[in-house]
Order: sequence, then structure tokens, then C-alpha cells
Amino acid sequence: MKKLRVGVIFGGRSGEHEVSLNSANSILTALDREKYDVIPIGINKAGRWLIGAEPSQVLAEGGFGPQLIPAALIPDPSEARLVPLAGGEANSLDVVFPVLHGTYGEDGTVQGLLELANIPYVGSGVLGSAVGMDKIVMKRIFAQVGLPQGRFSAFTRKQWESSPESVLAEVENGLGYPCFVKPANMGSSVGINKARDRDGLVRALQVAAKYDRRLVVEEFIDGREIEVSVLGNDEPVASLPGEIIPCNDFYDYKAKYVDGDSALIIPAELPDSTVASIRRYAVRAFAALDCAGLARVDFFVSRKDGSVLINEVNTMPGFTSISMYPKLWDASGIAYSELLDKLIQLAIDRHLEKNRSKTTYELDD
Repeated sequence: MKKLRVGVIFGGRSGEHEVSLNSANSILTALDREKYDVIPIGINKAGRWLIGAEPSQVLAEGGFGPQLIPAALIPDPSEARLVPLAGGEANSLDVVFPVLHGTYGEDGTVQGLLELANIPYVGSGVLGSAVGMDKIVMKRIFAQVGLPQGRFSAFTRKQWESSPESVLAEVENGLGYPCFVKPANMGSSVGINKARDRDGLVRALQVAAKYDRRLVVEEFIDGREIEVSVLGNDEPVASLPGEIIPCNDFYDYKAKYVDGDSALIIPAELPDSTVASIRRYAVRAFAALDCAGLARVDFFVSRKDGSVLINEVNTMPGFTSISMYPKLWDASGIAYSELLDKLIQLAIDRHLEKNRSKTTYELDD
């Protein structure tokens, strides 16, 4: 049987660059070379695409080496390939796994390039990726479809810089302290801070504004942090839920990737009715955002009354050895390598379904 040519894109111009390297390294190690010819495609922090990169080498050397070949890639949909403008062999691919977290990768930008190239790719499309990245739009869609969630306020960086007193007043009157401040378009808890008073709120907004022009402030919820993995396209299914026990005050970047002392409890110890609600809400959120392939959906379960509140959807969750997404599926009966096989097949299936749609109008329709 002919091997599938799988392009694995990693790195990227994002605050989650290093997380992407670790995720890609795990995926490249686990992909079955009896089934796939794997082509690593790196993107450095400046956004330059580089041929010949291996995430393990980049991690070991602390960056992309000068020996790599720069490549400005343009799409060629007639042959489902990305063509290097600087010369060299065109990268004809059967499917792409864009292991990119955060901006310029998980937000629909790379997905748009792959759509133009007519190449199947793992994960959500342009719409699902963009909406799943923007926490403000995401929360507004959750509200539209009736998913329970905490209160929040949204601002632009310009609003914060030009009218800080009005922003502070809105947060204090509407949400109170403590509260969480986040860049609207960032993952892996980059730029997130917990504000306990006005001084803390000012500092948190200043930090969040470094990473995005859209800022979101959320009310504090005294709840257990529960996550569930979703797999599928138009008929998605949810895994068993897991619980995060952060080693820090909350599950921030250090707790996720630096300290390594946070506990993952799989499956989460919850009543059957709560588990059923979480899995149902996760699938509803996945469909509402038009996600595809995979997503991790995060929830709070109130310590006070056991109610379930959705927090956010991550359309390209971490795939490192300590990441919750593959661990939850492993506990639900799908091993890591099998999960990769399923995601690649889902990408191909979605591509075939999308290509059923006509791109020209016929008068006799």
C-alpha cells in the first residue's frame, strides 16, 4: 500500500512557539513510518518557513540553524502542493498536520493557505480555527447557543490605553475581584493573570495588551478545572473528562510547561450526571464553532453547587507527552498512534466532503 505523504508544520510566529516544537516532536516520534512518509516543515519565530528542520534538533540547539533552506511557499491547488519560490522540489502532500499553537497558525491563517493549496489538513477549518482562537467571539457564540458560562467583559487595547478609568470601572462594577485577564487571541495561558485588586488589574491588562489588541476579563469562578477531548467531524464524540490540579495558584504557562508538578486526574471523579452534561456541552460547543478533527474543551465545575460552566475550546491542543488531549483519549481507549491515524483520516474525509461543493454556478441547477 502506498504511503501517505504527511507534512508536519511546527514552530510559528507565536508566544506558543516552544510548545509547538514539543508537540511536533511527540507527533513525529509516534507517526507510523510504515504508513507515512513524513516531511517536517518548520517556521521560525520571524515567520520564515524552513525546509529540513526537525523539532528535536531545534529544541536541542535552541533555535533554527543557519544550514536550513529558506522557502517562501505559494499554493498550487492543481496538484495539492506548496511550491517553494526559492527553487527546490515542490512539496506535494497528501495531508498536512499543522501542529501550530496560537497566532499565525491556530487562528485560521495557515488553514487558509492550505485551503488555497487544496491540501487536506488536520483540525478545524478557517472559520472554526479563527473563532476558536478569539475568546471574545467564542464566548458570544456560546451565549447564542445557550451554553452556561461565567460573566466577562471585552475591550480593545485602544480602549484600555485611551480610557483606562472606564475600563477599570466596568470590570470592578460588573465582575469584581478577583478576576482573570487574558489576551483574546492566545493559548497555553500566555499573558494570563489573576487580578485581586485595582493595582493587580492594571498590571494584568498591561501584560495582556502586550500580546493582543483584544482583551477579555472574566469573573473568578471557584470551581474544579475539568477538560474533555472531542474527536470527529460532523458527528463528533467526547472522551472521558479529566481534572487539572494546578501546582500554582491557577493553571498558568509555568504550571503547564515549566514546573511540571500539576496533577492530571483521569478520569475525573464526578457524578455520572455531571459527566454526561460535560460531554454533551463539549460536543455542542464543537459544533457551534464549526470545529473539525479535534478540540479540547475546558470547563469549571462549581465547588459550591456542582453546576457546569464552559470556559473555552482549544482547536489545536497541546500534543506533548504531558498534554491532556491525548491522555484523555488514551484513557478512553484510543492510544496515541491510533489517535494520529484517526486525525489524519478525518482530515482526508473532511477534504473530500468539502470538495463535493461546487465552486461555479450552473444555470440549470
